Amino acid sequence: MALKYEINMFETDSDDASKTFVTFLVTNENDKLYAISKSVTTGSKSNEVILKEAQALAQSEIDAWAAKQAVIGATWNPDTESIE
Repeated sequence: MALKYEINMFETDSDDASKTFVTFLVTNENDKLYAISKSVTTGSKSNEVILKEAQALAQSEIDAWAAKQAVIGATWNPDTESIE
């Protein structure tokens, strides 16, 4: 399943100015949307490194959401006890 990661927020964390607050809007192939935010220590890191670290912090939650979404919209066949 291909996921699209859109950067929705990238700003100084209001609770800790030494961190960057990142929000991703993750869309699956069925156009279902999941929003997730993480704070990453900024330091002298590039935007790309901050985004990579935020994604790494969020990935297990994103994977869990994607797994749950995988069967939505599918058809359950009780005769064969399988998803079609």
